[in-house]
Amino acid sequence: MGANAGTPAAGNRKRRNRRRGMMSEINVTPMVDVMLVLLIIFMVSAPLLTVGVPLDLPQSQAKTLDQDKEPLTVSVNEKGQIFLQNDEIGPEDLVVKLQAVAQARGGNEARIYVRGDRKVDYGTMMRVMGRLSGAGFSRVALVTEFEQGSK
Repeated sequence: MGANAGTPAAGNRKRRNRRRGMMSEINVTPMVDVMLVLLIIFMVSAPLLTVGVPLDLPQSQAKTLDQDKEPLTVSVNEKGQIFLQNDEIGPEDLVVKLQAVAQARGGNEARIYVRGDRKVDYGTMMRVMGRLSGAGFSRVALVTEFEQGSK
């Protein structure tokens, strides 16, 4: 052991290591780790980013309707506040704003989806639907969630 440590070959190895330049390779392992963590974060958070008025919709077994463009949506939350799309409006402004939006989209023949929280007073929902019907909107649909546990 002691004889090998003093040989010139061992000394040359030490000198060669000191003269070697900086390593010019890129270590991509930390970058891949960060990208995987970001991917997981976005996969978990994407379903939570739904835009709209938060409602607890009632459930039914009705089939879904096919839709090719964004529908006109009137929502009523559990406090009785009325929303056209995602903007809160007063009950007196509902018909005026809805007619303006419907005319821009093609007249009163546009389908209007009414979403009501399951805790909303029945009379409040009927007042909203009565205003829509009185304004000449005949294609009004109620939105529900698909009933879990049904066949």
